[in-house]
Amino acid sequence: MKRPNSIDCHQPRETSFVKILHGTVKGRGRYKVQGLFGSNPLKRYLEFNLSLRKGIKTVQANPNTGNILLHFHKDKTTQEIAILIDSLVQDYYRSPKEFAQLFYQQTMVILNTSVPWHLKEIDTIVAELNTSTERGLSHADAQTNLRQYGSNALTEAEPRSGLSIFLDYFKSVPVALLSGAALLSVLTGGIADAIVIMGVVSINAILGYVTESNSERIINSLKHFINPSAWVLREGQLIEINSQDLAVGDILLLQPGSYVPADARLIEADRLSIDESALTGESLPIRKHQEILASPQETIPLAERKNMVYRGTFVTGGQGRGVIVSTGNSTEMGQIQSLVGETSQPSTPMERQLEQAGSQLVLLSSVVCALVFAIGLLRGYGLLEMVKSSISLAVAAVPEGLPTVATTTLALGILNMRKQKVLIRRLEAIEALGSIQALCLDKTGTLTANRMTVLKVCWDGRETKLADGHFWVDNQEINPYSCDELLKLIHIAVLCNDSQINTHQDGTYIIDGSATENALIEMAIAAGVTVADLNHKYPRLLTYHRSTEHNFMATVHRIHESAYLMAVKGNPSEVLDRCSTQMRNGQPVELTEADRQAIEEQNESLAGQALRVLGIAYSQGETADIESLPVSNLIWVGLIGMADPIRPGVTETIADFHTAGINTLMITGDQSPTAYAIGKELNLSQGQPLKILDSTELTDLSPDVLAGLSEQVHIFARISPAHKLQIVQALQQRGLVVAMTGDGINDTPALKAAEVGIAMGHTGTDVAREVADVVLEDDNLQTMIIAVSQGRTIYNNIRKSVHFLLSTNLSEIIVMLFATTGGLGQPLNAMQLLWLNLVTDIFPGLALALEAPEPDVLTLPPRSPDEPIIKSSDFRRIVWESTALSVSSLAAYGYGIARYGISPHASTIAFMSLVSGQLLHALSCRSSRPLRSQQLPPNPYLTGALAGSMGLQWVSLATPGLRNLLHLTPLNLADSLVIGGSAILPLIINEGTKPQ
Repeated sequence: MKRPNSIDCHQPRETSFVKILHGTVKGRGRYKVQGLFGSNPLKRYLEFNLSLRKGIKTVQANPNTGNILLHFHKDKTTQEIAILIDSLVQDYYRSPKEFAQLFYQQTMVILNTSVPWHLKEIDTIVAELNTSTERGLSHADAQTNLRQYGSNALTEAEPRSGLSIFLDYFKSVPVALLSGAALLSVLTGGIADAIVIMGVVSINAILGYVTESNSERIINSLKHFINPSAWVLREGQLIEINSQDLAVGDILLLQPGSYVPADARLIEADRLSIDESALTGESLPIRKHQEILASPQETIPLAERKNMVYRGTFVTGGQGRGVIVSTGNSTEMGQIQSLVGETSQPSTPMERQLEQAGSQLVLLSSVVCALVFAIGLLRGYGLLEMVKSSISLAVAAVPEGLPTVATTTLALGILNMRKQKVLIRRLEAIEALGSIQALCLDKTGTLTANRMTVLKVCWDGRETKLADGHFWVDNQEINPYSCDELLKLIHIAVLCNDSQINTHQDGTYIIDGSATENALIEMAIAAGVTVADLNHKYPRLLTYHRSTEHNFMATVHRIHESAYLMAVKGNPSEVLDRCSTQMRNGQPVELTEADRQAIEEQNESLAGQALRVLGIAYSQGETADIESLPVSNLIWVGLIGMADPIRPGVTETIADFHTAGINTLMITGDQSPTAYAIGKELNLSQGQPLKILDSTELTDLSPDVLAGLSEQVHIFARISPAHKLQIVQALQQRGLVVAMTGDGINDTPALKAAEVGIAMGHTGTDVAREVADVVLEDDNLQTMIIAVSQGRTIYNNIRKSVHFLLSTNLSEIIVMLFATTGGLGQPLNAMQLLWLNLVTDIFPGLALALEAPEPDVLTLPPRSPDEPIIKSSDFRRIVWESTALSVSSLAAYGYGIARYGISPHASTIAFMSLVSGQLLHALSCRSSRPLRSQQLPPNPYLTGALAGSMGLQWVSLATPGLRNLLHLTPLNLADSLVIGGSAILPLIINEGTKPQ
């Protein structure tokens, strides 16, 4: 942040009421006016009027201190703000009649409305937007509004142009040094040298432009992965459309787990709660209602507009309907984005590490180059020659391609994972994938197929099996209509249900809802129940959804006039605790302790068979106040046991995670016996005793105790959304990198908290996909092991590229330093250093970043997240390898001096030896272990890069024009053999000294 500037915004003006002195700019777009207001009405008047002005984001006025703090768009000037405030204050102190008229005019909201949407009656909004709460827009009106207001899409920041990317490569320190060398060459008559220098700069810029523009295109494509749909009312029909096709005036349906795609004024709200953290920063969900808010004289902050929902937020509970009042850039989220403007892609932790390493190397090479320059002058070399050589050595020694290699590798990793059905939504997630130490697995939809089927129904001590659409008791088929208790149980399961049946003209139907509730509807259809008729006979009046306070759902239905029926389903123990009677022989009788014990034993028996068990109960009576009905004194009906089969291949995938050193934990809302049976089948404990922790025990644990237990527990049962978040945070408190899988609204807090949130792309909810870092497009957990393998491989490949670049560039410094210090002349001139940097750095470095996964990538433990990309042991190894390359090249140079003296011929031998040795060194950098001890997958990119670079090197020797520019001389057979030997020898030494 720049130092605040004190400026005179307006001529000092004094009245008996206000004194505007001067302003102080604090940061970008913040402005402070000092005055003496002394009245709350003036405070409210200024805050309200200023908040309506385009470009002003927030306003805070303090009548005690006389200060106003504004956050406004950078396009506005402080002079404009001062004039605006001054005029508003003058208007405030006009005559009451004149002021009242002016106040009305100044509170006009910009989009053709007299007052803000949250201050309007619903009927007024519906009339203004020419829509209907019962039928919605017509298709023609929707198209008209889309043409008038535009599509419901945010204007994206303009990506960097190709020209700007290209020109950025001419703004770096290395290029500035090279340009200085080129200018010196021109001034001293070395025009050819200057052309070569700038040619190398241009080639570097072109190659950098190609790789970076492709990388940026791939990274920018991340934002297009998720495009939520929305349910709206059009011409009286409920339809699902792309969120971009929403129009102002559409009636929007809001359901648990749905993404709010536009700003809307609520017209109905049934226990509706919204997560607005993305917009307001409020961590807790906000309960919404449809009532009008306070009068226009009071400014209402965004977080307190309880009758509005805004784009970018999520429905966490309840349901509702709203009329869309703003779309696209006119939404609150769109206005924020327009204020933010174009922002650059943030760098990842890995890129920041590489930039830091590059900066350290710049400092080291600068010291060495200064030393070489000083020694050269002392040895009698020319000033201009040493200036050019030192600058060229500095450029060649600094691997300016380090961040580019990292960005390109990450981008190509995103592209490769996309082909594997893994969608990466955040760049940092690729790095974190390779560090995952604990994987929290949501059972339903992740470990299981999320296709529930009712297998058993228990009532009054009896058990019914459901198979092939028929009900069986003791191997005898029964008709549910001949058994009142069974039929009542089925009816309650249908009424307490949010699934919808869509029937086609050919008689087929599709059930749209959760897997659990769909299974209950299918059970009812198998029993011959007409679901639509039952729902029509008992219309729903009220819904109590599952929440963190209770693990059951209850619905209230009208029987006639004031008579009601309450249907309840949920966790058997919780439902049973709210029951006082049970159905027996068609009559409600007292529920004794013995009866409760028998029901609990039956529940545990079903759960022990890996079935998900629901308790079913109801109550009925008369009341005039439906809203205050308690869920108590229920009549127990029975139990329903459902099976959700484990996905094919999941057991083997869990074993693969264990082999990779990743601890797996199952988190489920099921009861402990059900979870235990599934955990045994999946072998979560790897042959050790299976440890399970129930949520009833979890609530009494302190965070420190939970953190200590988290690494030992294999299963967390009967878990609520808040518990999931606690578990993730407990594992993180132990210093672990945590990944969390999930597909529902109840998973989102944990998905956001985990280092890697993993959502299902097909069956998952919009909200889960929006907050996740990784989306498994095929909903297959086996894809996750591929993602882990790719994450580890990408990180390893970047390390290989960095290792290669640092070791080869350091070898150039050592060669020049030792030769100059020893009085052996200059083995490499400025042109050769530039050429060497061009030939050996770019293509081999990028090719190493495209290595296939090593065979043991999933048998090694995950790396520590605190581990630097270049460890101390790596630096020691780099110095050793650089020394081997340097000594071998100096030995070849010594041969040249012994045979030809200190001459261009000897320099040619040193030049060819060092280039060939560096290219062969890329083979050694493929693995940290000896190549002979393992069978690495082929890397055609590296083969092509080395062949092309080596060919280019020998072309420079054979082409007279290039040979003259680089000051090379022809070589004979003996020279070639020496060069070949000096190139192969470092490879043999470095491979022989690698750890096994």
